[in-house]
Parts: sequence; C-alpha cells; structure tokens
Amino acid sequence: MRLPHQIATLLYCFNLQDEVLLLERRRSPNQGLWSPCGGKLRAAEGESPYACACREAGEEINLRLKPSDLHLTGLVSEHGYEGENHWLMFLFEVRIRLEGTPPAHPEGRFAFFSREALRELPVPRTDRDQLWPLFWQHRGGFFATHCHVKDNGACLWNLEESIPLITD
Repeated sequence: MRLPHQIATLLYCFNLQDEVLLLERRRSPNQGLWSPCGGKLRAAEGESPYACACREAGEEINLRLKPSDLHLTGLVSEHGYEGENHWLMFLFEVRIRLEGTPPAHPEGRFAFFSREALRELPVPRTDRDQLWPLFWQHRGGFFATHCHVKDNGACLWNLEESIPLITD
C-alpha cells in the first residue's frame, strides 16, 4: 500500500511523584483522548527526531530541552494507519522531572496521572493495548515494534527488538 509517511515524536514526561503528563487532545488524531504530548517532525527541514522532541517540548509544555535530556525508549512503525498514512514514531522519556502542570495549549489540556489512574482514562486503543504495556516494560531500556493495520482495522503487531531495563 503506497501512502505518505509521517514521522512524529511522543514525549513521556513525569513529575516528582512519577506521574505521567498527558494531553487531552482537542483535535484529531485522537480527539477527546489522553495521550503524551509531541508532534510531527519537520522532515523537509532535515530535523532529527531528537531536535523535533526538543522543539515540541518547548512549544507544547514550555520546557527547554537538549538531546541529552531525552532517552529513546521506543520506536513504533505503523503501516496504513486509518488508511491514510504510514507512521514512524519515536517515543522519548524526558529525564527532567516537571514540577508543575503546564498551562492549557491549543492542542488540549494537560494533567498528571499515576500509572494506576492511566488504566481508567480514555486513551487510544493501540496505546492501551500495545504502547503503554511496552513503554512500562521497557522504561529505561528500548523497544521497536511494527503495526500492520489491515483494511478492516485489525492491527497485527510484531515486536522487532526488546531490551528491557535490567535492574539487580
């Protein structure tokens, strides 16, 4: 299936209580659902995923980052998302802890949630079923996964690399 490719970053930010910052989206994709902040890479400008993540942190949560403030936790590729695009997403954990909730943004409003509270939130189905479990399992490590979205909307997931954080 020949479709345009979109490249994006997602930022997994935490506060001092280890609660995750999420955005309740006002626009599509995922309008009305909670997800990490982030945005599209400016590929035509040659922007790197790390530069994109730093730019998006400044634009969305007014946090000035440098690449060393980020840990690449995951790489997600999606084939045929909603029949409109292929996606390549870089999932970064922000190493700096946030001390307060960022103000509302044109994209939506922010709030912090515990890992337990996240289970009850309206989040995108693929996030609930795949991305959050992979993120928690690989936090501090790394994973790469591919999702092939079928014409009927079914998602076939393939974990291509898994390096969980080993703590002894």
